[in-house]
Amino acid sequence: MPEEHFGWQPHEKSMTLGRLASHIAETPAWAVVILNTEEFSMNMETYKRFEAESVSELLDVFDRNCTNAADAMKDRSDAYMQQIWRMKIGERTAFEATRIEVIRAMILNHAIHHRGQLDVYLRLKDVPLPAIYGPSADSGR
Repeated sequence: MPEEHFGWQPHEKSMTLGRLASHIAETPAWAVVILNTEEFSMNMETYKRFEAESVSELLDVFDRNCTNAADAMKDRSDAYMQQIWRMKIGERTAFEATRIEVIRAMILNHAIHHRGQLDVYLRLKDVPLPAIYGPSADSGR
């Protein structure tokens, strides 16, 4: 993840490379909220998104968020994971689903989607890509 390209974006409507990578790093933190609350009220006026200034900060935040998410999942029963969780925007319920469904959709699927975007960004900047589900054109394995 070349820091010199953090401000680059493939299109004016696209996130910058640094913002996209930061978004991926912040996503696991949502699991802590999902696992420790019955609902979450999103307030875009007070929400402060994470924006890494360096690769080391990006990796530190990602590692910490993954550790905190794993810790929050420890000892959670199947029954607990099947309880309904809600996300609200103001007084309106944006969606509700079981905790496990929300973790799958809002964290895992969301991260997979953005990881695919990040791979395209990196390819466009000629950054070699690692093997993910098998060899990449750059990994040779």
